[in-house]
Amino acid sequence: MNAIEQMQQELQVLKERSNLRALPALTHEGRDVIAGGRRMLNLSSNDYLGLASDRKLREEFLQGLTADSFLPTSSSSRLLTGNFTIYEELEQTLARLFGTEAALVFNSGYHANTGILPAVSDAQTLILADKLVHASLIDGIRLSAARCIRYRHNDMKQLERLLAENHAAYRQVIVVTESIFSMDGDVADLKELVRLKQAYGNVLLYVDEAHAFGARGEQGLGYAEETGCIREIDFLVGTFGKAAASAGAYIACRSTIREYLVNRMRTFIFTTALPPVNIAWSLFIVRKLAGFQERRIHLKNISNILRNTLTEKGYTCPSESYIVPMIVGASSDTILKAEELQRHGFYALPVRPPTVPEGTSRIRFSLTADITEEEIKELIKYIP
Repeated sequence: MNAIEQMQQELQVLKERSNLRALPALTHEGRDVIAGGRRMLNLSSNDYLGLASDRKLREEFLQGLTADSFLPTSSSSRLLTGNFTIYEELEQTLARLFGTEAALVFNSGYHANTGILPAVSDAQTLILADKLVHASLIDGIRLSAARCIRYRHNDMKQLERLLAENHAAYRQVIVVTESIFSMDGDVADLKELVRLKQAYGNVLLYVDEAHAFGARGEQGLGYAEETGCIREIDFLVGTFGKAAASAGAYIACRSTIREYLVNRMRTFIFTTALPPVNIAWSLFIVRKLAGFQERRIHLKNISNILRNTLTEKGYTCPSESYIVPMIVGASSDTILKAEELQRHGFYALPVRPPTVPEGTSRIRFSLTADITEEEIKELIKYIP
């Protein structure tokens, strides 16, 4: 069997297990998507504040653009000629908002998570990572020279034991977690993580705020702001591609860490920087985040309604956020339930292995602030 035949065989196995993926053909119109000739309310977007579909915001931003300021490419890495002033404006703004010494912007959350950990770790590093951290963090760990132990999801007792047993054998220990987990929508105990970190002199804390930045905290700075833990997190990472309706990622950190990453982080050094116009849009949104509190409150309210209903209907729903999973079990059953919701005008998608463990396929409702309470109640009518 040659390589292509092997690929075909593996694809056939995925199809038989109802786990074969395909790129959807979609037309986007505001909050809706059109697929297969059917208009549906989008319940699968990470546009948590509804900013990506806000035409007025785009119009306001475009009014400030000229042919000179509309720069669609950086044409270089930042270490060569790609370090435009707008990058420094965004990083200085982030550092000021977070109250950290520095910030650094990356091309994507995947670039951040696959680049930071290999840069700052070595064979004398132990990484203790939550079992459910994102694939990008797993890949970053694999690319590093560090030893890694995955602790049970949100199990602070096991983490405490692992720290006690292992911290003295390593130069440094890095605890890695998400703040809001992307598949279950539950949250990490950041205050307890900070307490455990503070018990040892060689422990650092890495928190991925991809699904929290913009949508949590009074100023929209994430779950670390909400819990008052910003200053105790060594690597505070987040993305602009979800609630902030843009692209790219950031780290808020000490100036020494920033300088070290500029010199050691391969996914930062060896890539063409994001277009300056994209950075300008990110800065435009970041400056407005504090003013979106009403959207965050509404998002919390509709999330509570859906989450409580799923629990009442007997579904396991660990969510504490606007990511609300309806865990079905078998992939084939999950696909059928998603198709039924789509027939009723709700674009809800099945999430299947390997994204989630076998037997936990789910419909992942990803709510946004421009969904109304009435629409949530209409959705509930079609959830068995």
